[in-house]
Amino acid sequence: MTYVIGKECVDVAEKSCVQECPVDCIYEGARTMYINPDECVDCGACKPACRVEAIYWEGDLPDDQRQHLDDNAAFFRQTLPGRDVPLGSPGGAAGVGRVGVDTPLVAAMLARDS
Repeated sequence: MTYVIGKECVDVAEKSCVQECPVDCIYEGARTMYINPDECVDCGACKPACRVEAIYWEGDLPDDQRQHLDDNAAFFRQTLPGRDVPLGSPGGAAGVGRVGVDTPLVAAMLARDS
């Protein structure tokens, strides 16, 4: 089991969750943040820290956001546009920095009104 970042984070990428994560498993795409399911230790520290309430334990994802469970994993397991290999589990987001690309699901979402 793992935590998942849902649609509320798209075009917000608020990042308060990153500071609370003890294992540095929250990575930044272009429009949203992603939790690495292989690095997450299920501590839940990120959930109350998220100011936009975008983080869910995977069993609590609303039905209309179930696709984000597979999508968060896809960010690490699939070769994303403009990359040669999947990101995988690099052992911490701080060493990677902003990835600057999103999964096709997030990239295709309509932009949030400012």
